[in-house]
Parts: sequence; structure tokens; C-alpha cells
Amino acid sequence: SIMLTSITDGLLCCLLGKTPNAVGPLDSVESSDGYSFMEVKPGRILRVRHSIPNRPAFPEEPEEVAERGTVHCKRRITLYRNGQLLIENLGNAVRSEILQCQEPSSTVELEMSDTTGIPACGGGTTRDGAATPGKRRKRKPKKVVTIDCKKRITSCKGTHGDVVLFFIHGVGGSLDIWKEQLEFFSKLGYEVVAPDLAGHGCSSAPPIAAAYTFYALAEDMRAVFKRYAKKRNILIGHSYGVSFCTFLAHEYPELVHKVIMINGGGPTALEPSLCSIFNMPTCVLHCLSPCLAWSFLKAGFARQGAKEKQLLKEGNAFNVSSFVLRAMMSGQYWPEGDEVYHAELAVPVLLVHGMHDKFVPVEEDQRMAEILLIAFLKVIDEGSHMVMMECPDTVNTLLHEFVLWEPDTPAAGDGHG
Repeated sequence: SIMLTSITDGLLCCLLGKTPNAVGPLDSVESSDGYSFMEVKPGRILRVRHSIPNRPAFPEEPEEVAERGTVHCKRRITLYRNGQLLIENLGNAVRSEILQCQEPSSTVELEMSDTTGIPACGGGTTRDGAATPGKRRKRKPKKVVTIDCKKRITSCKGTHGDVVLFFIHGVGGSLDIWKEQLEFFSKLGYEVVAPDLAGHGCSSAPPIAAAYTFYALAEDMRAVFKRYAKKRNILIGHSYGVSFCTFLAHEYPELVHKVIMINGGGPTALEPSLCSIFNMPTCVLHCLSPCLAWSFLKAGFARQGAKEKQLLKEGNAFNVSSFVLRAMMSGQYWPEGDEVYHAELAVPVLLVHGMHDKFVPVEEDQRMAEILLIAFLKVIDEGSHMVMMECPDTVNTLLHEFVLWEPDTPAAGDGHG
């Protein structure tokens, strides 16, 4: 009967030119129960969950040791016209302590967007990519970027009033997929912020496809970030939401303290697929919505039992109109977000991957770990694409450990080049 109803609604969609059950604009922007509605542009309203801890004081992170947690981030990134990417890490011993694998000075020679030959890595390590550039060094590069800065990476505790955690979901989700993480960190005293993307959850759904391009959504996230950001901000993204975290980290390097990427994929520029099922007319997609939902359940969860179905329902996941889903998928165009863009990031990153993820192969997260300057890769064997819902305790523990983590640095006066 669900399939029949869906087909009927799809036919009505074709005839009437509109999508049934589309999320409409919100009449109220009043706050209640930790949820508020933020108008990022006239008529464009996002639901935001903002939880501020109930505590008497908001102390900032103590300035006991000025050099504590300071890392010298130095690398040269060279892109050649044949697509070859050469990354030379020119850092010091501090960097090798963080990554626990690479030499203080090493060279990573990679072919852009070529994931073959990447060795398996997990447990928080990336490969030692020492390579001999050979004759390629003599070729005139297309682009050379030099990163040379000092980054202070510190432990962020729930008692620190200058710390804010931002949670950004992906396509078809809502802020409700973060339920376990929001409750966990709120109880520990952290200030948390989680928005619904446009057309998702309880945010308004503009009726034009241009409202769902990467750039439109990125500007929404910029507005949310600028409104709630403090001195040390930690960005946590899932799937497509990882791209917005990367964008913000690149735009605000002094404000973004750490980034957590959950099943976000490789460091490649976004480009919509020409052969995707989501290029079909909205009415056809609406007819297929029950099949798409079932496919998402099978691909997004390691198991497909009653518990997982309930998690999807509670998380309000994959519950968007066919029009929004189609516009979101076709709007994933971000040519700037390539490997060079990711290699420029000097912020520490935790990569979390669910081993059974059928949307994002583990090789893509391994590739991301290779490209990033400071990265840990953690693979959860029993998880899939929705790992934060499937294995909340494991994910919460990993996230909290990374939030509290700070590098061991030499004592002041030792010198570290």
C-alpha cells in the first residue's frame, strides 16, 4: 500500500508540477527547548539546536604554558601540469609525534584523484610516503603552495567556556542524527550547535534548485558558524557535511581548532554525476522513494533490523522531499575542494570510518589521511555509513578523546626549528 500511495503521489506530482509532502516555509522563528530558528537570508530559515551548559562560570582555557601544544606546520605543495601532486613535509619532531608514523621531514608523491596503490591504514596512522621525485622536479609546476605557520593545539574540556562543538549532517539527514552525540557532550558541559540544512528536518525548503547548491549551503553554514563561534571551535561533519566543515576550516583557520570527519570520503573536488539515478524527474524519484529508502537502509547500516529502522525514523534521516533530494545531489559542485585545498589545512583532523560503509570505501578516507597534514584515521569494524547512530558509545568515546587530545611538545627553550 505504501508503494501504491507513492506511485499515486508521483503521478500527481507530474500532473500538478509540485512535490507532495514538501517541507514548507516556517511561520515562527521563536526559540523553545534549546531549538531556535535562524533566518540566514530573507525567507531562508534554518532550525538550530543550541545547548549552552548550565554552569556558574565560563572559564577559558588556562594560559599556564605559552608554548604548550604549539606545533610548527610546514610543508610545500607542488601541483604539476600532468596532475601529479608532490607534498614535501618540512616540519619537525613535533609533527612525527602527532602522526606517530612519518619522519620529521618527508616527501609524499601522489597522482591526483588516483586511489590505486594506497596501502591499508588504520588505528590513527597514515603511510610514510617517502618517494623520489626524479625528473618531475625539473618540470615547471602549475601551482606551488607553501604552508609555514605555528598552530597551538590544546585540550578542549567541557569546563572551558571558549569551546563550541558544531555538528553538520549530510544529504537526507537532520540534526536529529546527532542525538546521542549532542546529549553526550552536553552532559559533559560542552556548548553544542547543530543546524538542519535547508530542506531538511524542520528548516524551510525553498522551491528552487539553486537554493541547494554547495555554495548556497556553505554560506548558510558560514552564517551559523559566525553567529555561534567562540575562540576554539570544533567542527564535526558526517558524509556531505564534511565538505562544509572543510570549507569553514579553510575560511577560518584561526577559529577552527579541530575537525572531525565521519565517513566523509576522499579529498576530491565535488562534481555531480551525469549518470546518477537522482537525475531522473522529481516525480519518478517520488515513485521510487520507498525503494530508495530501503536501499539507504541496506547501504547505510551494517544491519537492517527493527532497531536500525527505528533509528532512521528517530533521526529523521532520508526523510526529505524528492525535489530537495534531487537538487542536493545535482548541486554538489565544488571544484575548489580538490587535494591541494585539503593539503593546505593545518588543523588536526580525526577521520572516523565505518568499515561496512557501502557509500564511502575505506580507501577514500585513507587517501584523505595521506593528504592532510595532521590526521588520525580510526576504523570502526562494526559500523557502517551511519556509524554515529549504530555505535554511539564507541563514536562518542573516540570524539571525546580527540577533543581532549593535545600533542606532546618539547619544553620551552628546547627549540624545534
